[in-house]
Amino acid sequence: MIPVIQKEVVDTKKWISQEEFLDAIAVTNSLPGPLATNAATYVGYKLAGPLGSLAAVFATALPSFLIILVIVIFFSTVKDNIIIQNIFNGIRPAVSALIFFAVINLIKFLGFNKTNILIALGSFIAITVLNIHPFIAILVSGTIGFFFLRKGRIK
Repeated sequence: MIPVIQKEVVDTKKWISQEEFLDAIAVTNSLPGPLATNAATYVGYKLAGPLGSLAAVFATALPSFLIILVIVIFFSTVKDNIIIQNIFNGIRPAVSALIFFAVINLIKFLGFNKTNILIALGSFIAITVLNIHPFIAILVSGTIGFFFLRKGRIK
């Protein structure tokens, strides 16, 4: 969903800038709930206030809710079907590719330098190896950014 939202709100509609979108992702990534829904809520609020955020929540969540509802109703009857299993096996790499695409786009925009790479690697290791909660990693990364990556200090 993130690449779709990014393409629509940044590239096609030009409702917000790439930098604002990255900020939205950073903020909404630390909130509970689906990232795409949180990001859409942020954009909706930025464009039309509380009613915009409400519309964005419904527009983002309703299709997924309906799809999941249909899957739940019919899944128990088809879960052992080899065709259905193969379809899901094909969908998994596509979802991974979409996430990877979003990461590559964010990296291109950020213009990674050695400090950004160290923060990213440190966060990755903290979350995956040290089992640190992602919220803590985001908090620490934001603190490092505040003190060391202010515009005009380190590039």
